[in-house]
Amino acid sequence: MAESTILMVDDEAEIIQLMNIYFNNEGYKLLQASNGLEALEILQSEQVDLIVLDLMMPEMDGLQACMKIRETNPIPIIMLSAKSQDIDKISGLSIGADDYVTKPFNPLELIARIKSQLRRMNQFNSTAANANDIRIENVVINEASHTVTVDQQEIKLTPREFALLHMLAVNRGMVLSMDRIYEEVWNEPFMESKNSVMVHIRKLREKIEANPREPRIIKTVWGIGYKIEGVLTARGE
Repeated sequence: MAESTILMVDDEAEIIQLMNIYFNNEGYKLLQASNGLEALEILQSEQVDLIVLDLMMPEMDGLQACMKIRETNPIPIIMLSAKSQDIDKISGLSIGADDYVTKPFNPLELIARIKSQLRRMNQFNSTAANANDIRIENVVINEASHTVTVDQQEIKLTPREFALLHMLAVNRGMVLSMDRIYEEVWNEPFMESKNSVMVHIRKLREKIEANPREPRIIKTVWGIGYKIEGVLTARGE
């Protein structure tokens, strides 16, 4: 969170200048806008981790900006407003804001709210990433990022090697024939291409198996094809 980028949208320059001191102390990068339209322009070109959004602004107010942002972006939004009535808080939260701070506010309170929202977003992203993981003993396959790690060390696979490993993993417990593997991974008719499959299996074993001569993960079913045993777990299950 120390390198997070905060977009503060407020037409009161003094508030932004004050908060910039606190943001610097926390290691945050500050981007600033004076209305909702400027904020939307910044979001088109900058990577932003959280928005602090004032409710009352010229040209496009906070409610309008929040609704527009929420059409495409799940970024955390903290609303600011001099209004303290419950109806204003409900309006902000109901159209997509994640939190609400009433002006005048203690800068340390706002920092605490920002940290809380960033922590929640980081936890959500971590959970989402883990949901795409398939674990086979000490091997972890992530479909979303097309990465494979062995003992927490990333290994380099060719696209075809990854596709082959992923195919065996998602069909765990099933024996996949040579022709089925070739037709799905190579995306062309089999045409007696056993050697291509065997060579890629051998290379894959050399990269992921502790002892490629006695494989524990990718098993050969003689006369048929290959399989990965069914004792796997997907993170998040």
